[in-house]
Amino acid sequence: MTDLTLPQKALPPWREPLARALHRNRSQPFARYFQLATVRSNGRPANRTVVFRGFVDPQTAENRSPVQSHSLKLVTDQRSEKMTQLAQSAWAEACWYFTKTREQFRLAGQITQVDPTTPLHHQTWQTLSAAAQTQFGWPQPGQTRAPATAFDVSVDPNTPPATFAVLLLAPDWVDHLELRGDPQQRSQYQLQANQWTVNAVNP
Repeated sequence: MTDLTLPQKALPPWREPLARALHRNRSQPFARYFQLATVRSNGRPANRTVVFRGFVDPQTAENRSPVQSHSLKLVTDQRSEKMTQLAQSAWAEACWYFTKTREQFRLAGQITQVDPTTPLHHQTWQTLSAAAQTQFGWPQPGQTRAPATAFDVSVDPNTPPATFAVLLLAPDWVDHLELRGDPQQRSQYQLQANQWTVNAVNP
C-alpha cells in the first residue's frame, strides 16, 4: 500500500492510467461513453450511459476544492430522473470499459452541478453539436410520447436553455482492473483528507 499526499493542484494517481486508456482507445468512438449509476428514492440503483465531456482541472476550477478538482464532466437535462435522484443523494459511480486495452475503471464519488451563471456552464454548452443542443428543447424526458411536431424545435446555439445542466463527478474512490496479463492487475485508489491511498489487490 502506498500513501500519496498531493499538492493542491497535483494530478491524482488514477488520472494518468485513465488518460492513457482514453488515448489508446481514441480510435473507438464508444470509448467516450461510460455507465453512470445513481440511487433511486427506494434505494434501488439506476444506471444509464452518458457521454464523457472531459476533465475539469484546478486551472479551470479556481474555486473548487482539491477533492472536486479533476472531476469528470457530463451534461444532462434538468428534467431527467437522474437530477431528481441526485437531489436526494449525490453519490454516484461510473463504470468505464475500454475494449482495445481490455481495462475497466470504476469511479465513485459525489456529483455536483455547475452554477449556470459560470463560464464553464456556457462553454460546455457551446461545445455540443447542434443536434445535441436541440434535444434540450424537446418535451420532458420519460413522459408519455409527445406528437412528432413537439420535437421540431430550435434552441439558441449561444445561450444554454434552463433545461441544460452540467454535472461534475468528483471521484474519491477508483478501481482499475487490467484484464491483460497473467495474472491480471488491479489497483484501488482512495482519497481521505486530501491523501490518496494506492493499493494493489487481487483481480
